[in-house]
Amino acid sequence: MRLLATALALSLLPVFTHVASALANNDGFAVIVSSSVKSHHLSRQSLALIYRRRQTFWPDGEHVHPVNLPAKDPLRVAFSRCVLGQSPQDTEDYWRQMYFHGTLPPYVLASQQAVVLFVAATRGAIGYVDQCPHDKRVVVLMVFGHPPRCHSPTASCVPLQDS
Repeated sequence: MRLLATALALSLLPVFTHVASALANNDGFAVIVSSSVKSHHLSRQSLALIYRRRQTFWPDGEHVHPVNLPAKDPLRVAFSRCVLGQSPQDTEDYWRQMYFHGTLPPYVLASQQAVVLFVAATRGAIGYVDQCPHDKRVVVLMVFGHPPRCHSPTASCVPLQDS
């Protein structure tokens, strides 16, 4: 049992290293939602479920519309490693399997500005950006690391187990 725990810890070491370096290179990121979202509290577990399309509705019944940045964007890499515990490239197999179940991955938008605009204009939308926007149409749910202009409590960036 001890050997198994050691092997598991060593297998997660690259993930922890990548998460730390990704957040060091970007000061962190803020998870934002449309102001139409009534729930202003979200766990990392729920955030991971939303981005894996396993949680598709907010607690009030509103449909969730998650958006991503392009797979090679450094912020997407940091978000994926922190929240999902893997790189965007590692999620390709997951999405290939989900495609055959009729589930499509989150929309990909070209820029952070596009993310803010989409989230502001779309009921139930959720996304992430590298600083807290000062836009009354969006709400910052949580922050990871220390993104500029953010005064929200910082969430931990320990990778979650796939559930």
